[in-house]
Amino acid sequence: QVQLVESGGGLVQAGGSLRLSCAASGGTFRNHRMAWFRQAPGKEREFVAAISWSASSTYYADSVKDRFTISRDNAKNTMYLQMNTLKPEDTAMYYCAIGWGSRWFRVDEYDYWGQGTQVTVSS
Repeated sequence: QVQLVESGGGLVQAGGSLRLSCAASGGTFRNHRMAWFRQAPGKEREFVAAISWSASSTYYADSVKDRFTISRDNAKNTMYLQMNTLKPEDTAMYYCAIGWGSRWFRVDEYDYWGQGTQVTVSS
């Protein structure tokens, strides 16, 4: 059974940094895209960043571009999100996902999801 486990969330002051990890297990993954989404209370889940299988392509939401960096280590089946210069509006539950669709920013293009890790940024 496919399992995605996020870690690395926490409470940080505005301007600080966090590094999220997403470990995948329970399946043989090839040619898949991995992504981070986030969801704040009362809001819809939104795209944050995605990375292709080979890591040759990365995509970012405008709100996090130049502050967040997505990466992956296929040998470890793990994806990362380095988050710098955090803002209070980055506060949300962060989810990782795996999918094979072409519309990398859409929630319904991803087949497997983790349980999420909470990121809280204080002002």
